[in-house]
Amino acid sequence: MDVYEVLEKTVTGLGYELVDVERSPRGRLLRVYIDRPDKPRGVDVEDCALVSNQLSRVLLVENVDYERLEVSSPGIDRPLRKEADFVRFAGCEITLKLRLPLAGRRNFSGLLLGITNGQVRLRVGADEIEFAPENIGKARLVPRFDLAKSSDGQV
Repeated sequence: MDVYEVLEKTVTGLGYELVDVERSPRGRLLRVYIDRPDKPRGVDVEDCALVSNQLSRVLLVENVDYERLEVSSPGIDRPLRKEADFVRFAGCEITLKLRLPLAGRRNFSGLLLGITNGQVRLRVGADEIEFAPENIGKARLVPRFDLAKSSDGQV
């Protein structure tokens, strides 16, 4: 089992979603981003500590070589990686960078419309553009700071 599979199995087994994994160039730092979709305010320090403790034990048993483990929430500019992410965050503003240019462009920003027929759909201005998921290098939510719509005044 590779490291990603070990992380995915452990994190989902604890009831969380594995959002992303980063390894430093020499593999000394292992950074894991988790989420809990059923938790309105997202993961907190206790969630990260719980997952970190469990992952430390599992990685020791699996003999994964690393020096430092960091477990974190994905943040307000959450990366979108899986097809389920593009479905879940339909209606949100995103930015994406393509691996190969489309009509001479690699960077796009707009309203995520979801996935139709296996294509990620994005409204850019008045246009709707479709992207093949395998051509998307990076996609992230655009943070919104709208205090007027927040019920408790917090961002």
